[in-house]
Order: sequence, then structure tokens, then C-alpha cells
Amino acid sequence: MIEVKNLHKSFKTKTGAVHAVRGVSFEAQDGEITGLLGPNGAGKTTTLRMLYTLMAPDSGNVSVDGLDILKDATAVRRRLGVLPDARGVYKRLTARENIAYFGRLHGLDEATIATRTTQLAQTLGIDFLDRRTEGFSQGQRTKTAIARALIHDPKNVILDEPTNGLDVMTTRGLRGFLQHLRAEGRCVIFSSHIMQEVAALCDRIVVVAGGEVKAIGTPDELRRQTGEEDLENVFVRLTGLDRLDGEAA
Repeated sequence: MIEVKNLHKSFKTKTGAVHAVRGVSFEAQDGEITGLLGPNGAGKTTTLRMLYTLMAPDSGNVSVDGLDILKDATAVRRRLGVLPDARGVYKRLTARENIAYFGRLHGLDEATIATRTTQLAQTLGIDFLDRRTEGFSQGQRTKTAIARALIHDPKNVILDEPTNGLDVMTTRGLRGFLQHLRAEGRCVIFSSHIMQEVAALCDRIVVVAGGEVKAIGTPDELRRQTGEEDLENVFVRLTGLDRLDGEAA
């Protein structure tokens, strides 16, 4: 379980401070998929970076299975599997070697790494374990990065826009994998700017715009809140993009 309370984060720029995250609060439960939904620039990635300890909040706090991200950062990292916005893999290594390297960083023995790699390859449909990752397609890199993130069998999984750049069939397979993680009782958070994708997968949606939480609920609850049936219209209404359209017109 991940609890987020009143997160704030600002950045200094040449033109002044940018308040990227403004009081974001939500809970992500075990055995559920929680979607962080918002347009580009909404503060999703900054929020997730604070959740997985890459970035410290200016104020507010996050707990992962009851552990504070600032006081217990090392223990928190052991409980998290993270697919960040950057999908970098080591090009000179094979997929198997990439995954094993991260297993060793987590202190796993070679037998456990081998067993987990086989399990993850079967679940994710990785049939290219012993190929060097240089020249991999976007889908192959993403699958390798997800396996690498889950090699230590974390209870909590965070994925930043995991379907970006993927073809239809790879996206379909990834959705099935996320449902598999939920069925195993894991806490899953993933971000997206596509309402239909989030609605198809998520038990609960956190809508973010301008660094603030605009709404939290199931797809049906958000429909009732906005009075809109079409999910795209729900997204536009909640994020205030309808007002921008009106001003542009």
C-alpha cells in the first residue's frame, strides 16, 4: 500500500519558481491498480519520482507499506518495482544480463535470479533473453525494463506511462500483465494521459492537472461527477481542458 499526503515540489527556472506539484494526496491499495491520469505537464512524473525516492518533496510525505520514503529510503526501494519515464537498458548486455545485474544489486543469489528471470520471461512473453539489447524495439526494451524492475519480487509496482511508443499487440499484452500483478495482490500505480487506457484497467483513478488532484474515483464515479458518459469528455472536463478549448475558440 502506498499513501501520499499533501506533496509539494517546486523547481527554480530562469523566469522564476515553477510549482510542479501542489498538495497531491491519494492512496493506492494492495490488490488494486491505481491510475494517475493527466495531460502532459500535469505533474505525474514529478509525483512518481518522489514516490520512488528519486526526488525529495519540498513538503508532505509518502509511505510505502508503512515506511517513510525519507526516513526509510533503502527499505522502501526494496519494496518497490519501478519503470521510470526513461527506459534505458545497457546495450552491450543481453536482456538476461540486464535483468540479472539488477537482481544482484538487490542482493539476490544466482539461483533466485535464474528462477525469477524464467518466470518473468514466461509471463511477459520475452523470447529474446539471450540477445544483446542494442537494436531492440521499443516493446522489447520496455519488457526488459519491466522484468528488471520486478526481479526482486516487489509488493508495490510503479510504472510511468508504460505503453508509450508500443504497438497494439504489445500494449494488449502489457495490460494483461498489469491485471496479473493485481491478481497477485500487488499495489500497482501507473500513469497515463489516455483516459480510455486508464478506465480499462484501473480500480481507481487519480486525475491530476496543473500539479493538483482534480478528482479521485472509479470510472463510473467520475462519469457521475461530471455528468458525462464519454470518457474523453470526462477527462477534458475534469482537467479543465474544455475551458482552454473555449478560450482558444
